[in-house]
Amino acid sequence: MQMSIKTKFINSNALKLLAVIAMVVDHASIWLVPDDTTLAIFARGFGRLAAPIIGYMIAEGYFYTSNKQKYLKRLFIFALISHFPFVMYFGLEWWQGTSVIWGLFMGLVALAISQTTYISRLIKVMIIALCCLLAWTADWNYILVLWILFFGIYKGQFKMQMISFAFIGTVFYILPGISLGMDYAFRFGILLAIPFLALYNGERGKSSALIKWGFYVFYPAHLLVLYILRYFIFA
Repeated sequence: MQMSIKTKFINSNALKLLAVIAMVVDHASIWLVPDDTTLAIFARGFGRLAAPIIGYMIAEGYFYTSNKQKYLKRLFIFALISHFPFVMYFGLEWWQGTSVIWGLFMGLVALAISQTTYISRLIKVMIIALCCLLAWTADWNYILVLWILFFGIYKGQFKMQMISFAFIGTVFYILPGISLGMDYAFRFGILLAIPFLALYNGERGKSSALIKWGFYVFYPAHLLVLYILRYFIFA
């Protein structure tokens, strides 16, 4: 039975705020919470909410934005801006990885390609595969690309969105983690996103420049703050 609209009380602003909180908890716990502890499993499990929720919002945004080219350009620019804060905080060489924003960008590109009507299905599959390959070194890599793609393909079919989300997450994320040991049980946390997305009412909520640009600016900013705290103030 489908949930009635009256019981869906979470708008996109609330979902984004939840994702931001989960993201900060996750990133801070990498530094502050010792590995192999119950607290680490819970903190990182909660942090798993961020990627699927933001991925879902990216797919939603594709269908609601009035200018898809600007949407793509905005993600691309902030992927570049976020790169060095990401590698600095996580102690990586500049070429070893990049932030989740790049994965969001490639997921949006893949979704846009899937919606075109002037290229063949084979070409679409090839370009989408290339998007997955290009996202390989990004946080959440091709998994996020596939999530965004299927969130968009099954737009308006919540059950199919969640089935594809759970399948992709289980096969490519949960099972590989569990094979490494129960310390990776936090990966089941991605499934916590489902009830929150089920409560999404399809509304944006209050609109403002702060809300529109908040996540894009906050992402690299919070990594820089954590970097300074971790390596300079509390080193």
